[in-house]
Amino acid sequence: MERERTAPAPTRRRLLQGAALATVPYALLSGTRAAARPREVDHPSAEWQPASTSNYTRSTRPASYPVDYVVIHVTQETYADTLAIFRDPARQVSAHYVVRSSDGHVAQCVREADIGWHAGNWDYNTRSIGIEHEGWVDRPEYFTDALYEQSAHLTASICDRYGIPKDRAHIIAHHEVPGSDHTDPGPLWDWTRYIRLVNFA
Repeated sequence: MERERTAPAPTRRRLLQGAALATVPYALLSGTRAAARPREVDHPSAEWQPASTSNYTRSTRPASYPVDYVVIHVTQETYADTLAIFRDPARQVSAHYVVRSSDGHVAQCVREADIGWHAGNWDYNTRSIGIEHEGWVDRPEYFTDALYEQSAHLTASICDRYGIPKDRAHIIAHHEVPGSDHTDPGPLWDWTRYIRLVNFA
C-alpha cells in the first residue's frame, strides 16, 4: 500500500504565482491566437481564416486609399485549397474573402483595411475588396443559389460600408481589371442575377 502524500504548505511565493496566473487571459494560456477571435472579421457572418502576412500589404484603408471597387473572382480551386494557398507565404496571393459553393459560407482572409493581392494590378488592389468564389469558370454547378445569395449579401454590405455604387461599373470581374490575364468569373457567371441580388440584399 502506498503511503499517503501530504501536500506542501503553500508559501507566499506560490500564492503570488497563482494569483498572477489567474489574471492571464484564457486565450494566452490555451494557445488560442488572438487573430482567431470573431471580432477580427469585417463581415459579421464571416469566419476568420487569416492569410499569411507575406501575402498582402498592411494598410489603413479607407484613410490611406479609397475603396471604390469589389472584384469578383472564381478560385479554379476548392474552397479548402484556396484557403491553404492564401496561408502559404510562398504563393504571394490573397483575397479578402472566399465564398464556399455548397452552402455560401464566407471566410475572411484579409482585413478590409489591408490590401489583398488579388487583382494583378497594384492600383486596383489598393482600391478594391476581392471576393473569391469556390469553383471553376467552366463548371456552372459550382455557382449555387447559396453562393450567389451569400456573396451578394457580402458585396452589398461592402458597398454600404464604403459608399460604392451597386452597379457593374463598380462591382467588376477579375478579367475587367486593366492588365489582367485572367478570365474569371467567366461567361457562365450570371451578372444580371448577381447585381439584382446585391441591390435587394
